[in-house]
Amino acid sequence: MTEKSFFAGFGGQGIVSLGQIWVYCAMKEGKNVTFFPFYGAEKRGGVARASVIISDEEIASPLVTVPDSALVMNSDSLPICEGILKPGGILLINSTLVKEEPKRRDIRTVKLEATALAEQIGNVRFANMVALGALARLTGALALTETEGILKNFFSPDKHRFIPKNIEAIRVGYGAV
Repeated sequence: MTEKSFFAGFGGQGIVSLGQIWVYCAMKEGKNVTFFPFYGAEKRGGVARASVIISDEEIASPLVTVPDSALVMNSDSLPICEGILKPGGILLINSTLVKEEPKRRDIRTVKLEATALAEQIGNVRFANMVALGALARLTGALALTETEGILKNFFSPDKHRFIPKNIEAIRVGYGAV
């Protein structure tokens, strides 16, 4: 199994963090990984992207030029993700913020109100974890059995109080698709 994923949004949506947690989950499950973040110079609001490969086998090239799955967290990212996604690939759209429809018909489009679900959990900043849970279920790439331990290592101790809400967000996303 090899899953090439591309995550895109704007700075402040936790795109890079989502990519890091995605690869930590895969590593904990014994998979090989690559991770390439990309973000603009702005502190918030600029471009934020991450490409990730997880595989049961060695990864020959770390580049994700034609992803199997793509996450669109804002409207500006839709054309980019739609354009590079492989035919038959999964396009997960944060439909709370992205109202446009994709033009391609040869992909599987799944709409998830990630931001709205995160707001119901208590903070829109959990939208990336809602999306992580949904994408894990849609792709079957991650089992998500060790998320609490991964989040404890990922977040500094002063942020550990947010771990239960992050886990809840992952579960909500997983159950929403």
